[in-house]
Amino acid sequence: MAQELPTDLILYAYSIGAFPMADGRNSKKIHWVEPRFRGIFPMERFHISRSLSRKILQRPFRVTLNTAFSSVIRACADRDETWINQTIEDSYIRLHREGHAHSIEIWDEAELVGGVYGIAMGGAFFGESMFSTRTDASKIALAYLIHRLKSTGFQLFDTQFITPHLASLGAIEIPKGKYKMLLSAALKHNARIDDHAYCEDVALIAQRNTQTS
Repeated sequence: MAQELPTDLILYAYSIGAFPMADGRNSKKIHWVEPRFRGIFPMERFHISRSLSRKILQRPFRVTLNTAFSSVIRACADRDETWINQTIEDSYIRLHREGHAHSIEIWDEAELVGGVYGIAMGGAFFGESMFSTRTDASKIALAYLIHRLKSTGFQLFDTQFITPHLASLGAIEIPKGKYKMLLSAALKHNARIDDHAYCEDVALIAQRNTQTS
């Protein structure tokens, strides 16, 4: 029998630095994870290469917010190795309906070709997963997400773990104690990823930092 995963329990876990994972798509068991070292994305460090910057300015895809959350999480789960089982998928779709989970979608005409989703609480955004079926689609989703987070007052972008791919884009790893200090401070802020005052600026989204390509 699948384990129940109430949305209020998930939100409480995030508020104290933990999150749920499964062993695989068909696994019935949920594990609560609190890494000793945490991946975060200092938003001013997001690294955009020259080629990605040019591509963003060309607007090869249509970018949306919260228009296909269920499709994004299912696409993220549709891989050989995943920690997103059916219980997690269903619970995060409920979190989205309650206004806590959000997605950025990347479209090639009517086809969903990339996206990223996560949880927003206070001034913290907890990135969960992303997918791409077109070159650079997930990187573009991240670029749009980070611009939106910075513009709407978010203080912390949690990536849970760090991967070589995320590290190449500017993510870093910090000890659990330091993460909890940043989390506590971020949760005191009141930010909204869907703030209606947000204004998309493709030039700023494509702006490169001082890192080399």
